[in-house]
Amino acid sequence: MSNTTLTADIIASEALMILENELGVLNTFYRPYEDEFDKKVNGYKVGDTISIRRPADFTVRSGATMDLQDVIEGKVTLAVDKQKGVDFKFTSADLTLKVSDMSERVLKPAMSRLVNEIAKDCLDTFYPTVYNWVGTAGNTIDSFSDFYKAPERLNEMAVPMEDRFGVIAPADHAAMLGNLTGLYIESDARSAYRNGKLGNVGGVDLMMSQVVPTWTSGTADNTTPLVKGASQEVSYDTAKDTWTQTLATDGWDNSVTITAGTVFTIADCYMVNPKTKASTGILQQFTVTADVTADSGGGTTNLTISPPIITSGPHQTVTFTSAMDDNAITLKGAVSTSYRQNLVYHKNAFALAMVPMDVPPGAVNVSRKSYKGISVRVIPVYDGVNDVSKWRLDVLYGRKTIDPRIATRVSGT
Repeated sequence: MSNTTLTADIIASEALMILENELGVLNTFYRPYEDEFDKKVNGYKVGDTISIRRPADFTVRSGATMDLQDVIEGKVTLAVDKQKGVDFKFTSADLTLKVSDMSERVLKPAMSRLVNEIAKDCLDTFYPTVYNWVGTAGNTIDSFSDFYKAPERLNEMAVPMEDRFGVIAPADHAAMLGNLTGLYIESDARSAYRNGKLGNVGGVDLMMSQVVPTWTSGTADNTTPLVKGASQEVSYDTAKDTWTQTLATDGWDNSVTITAGTVFTIADCYMVNPKTKASTGILQQFTVTADVTADSGGGTTNLTISPPIITSGPHQTVTFTSAMDDNAITLKGAVSTSYRQNLVYHKNAFALAMVPMDVPPGAVNVSRKSYKGISVRVIPVYDGVNDVSKWRLDVLYGRKTIDPRIATRVSGT
């Protein structure tokens, strides 16, 4: 290809094409909400936040007598509030390049770095909201039976079988590959051995990512923490928008920390089947959604937790047979330890919206390209003193956990 004078249009088009090919894990998140940001109401844009409704649920009556129930829908807000970009510069001589040279030297590494940064931000945001965590914290997933604990938990939660995805860390990926290559499953084993690809495992499209997050536990241990006070259950109506509640606890050692993402169980508090509302016999897991330092005087320590403790109705989450007062709290993992946060989830668990950025007033030769829900903006800035062309490349996006009920963290056993 002959040399071309590089323009913002050429760079934006090439960057968009590379970005699409590099998306990887970002393609496993729910994306349709992007169209909402392009809509106008009475000629005005909808703004940088949209509301997403949680589906209503219902109980089923027996017999012919009508039993009316309220239709209560929760609401989740998705804000497009994250801007990331890559900046680089060319000399005037560099501006006359083959597009392929520019792609290989500059744009490909820049886009790869940008995508990984967005993926890291998304996963760091999502995992603390996921309260199901199967396996033993810190153990490597090195067998099919280890990994299948994740789809098994999704099955227990009545998660649809299609559109299931998984993201695991390099160490777990390597251990799983070793396991698959030892099996006589010709097509899967050959792919794992020759290409390092796991493909679909147990109904989950599984991939490896170098940006799988790590959660570090706080300084609290399992010595004495207890639920403080009975009747802490809430109604769906009070928790429908946040899918959280405040839980009063005590018995912690003074000033210990409980970090966001901490998973725990409560004695005698069991997960229910979301369809039948019958106990599954599995202790319900909860996640702490905000960092907390225990009351230094040994008094009440309030935790913000998910899911909310709902004991009846169509949105019931748990069941227990005795009052919750003084029930023991058991934390997952050891004190002050870091753990990889592998995730398995239905596509609808997490949302990502990448939207076109506005062209700023006063900027010239700006190019903005969009394709398949991906948008890139390129703005050139010329430094006449040093005869250098500076370029800024930006993307704008938002991310949100939409439904933590249909996701789980997974470790080995």
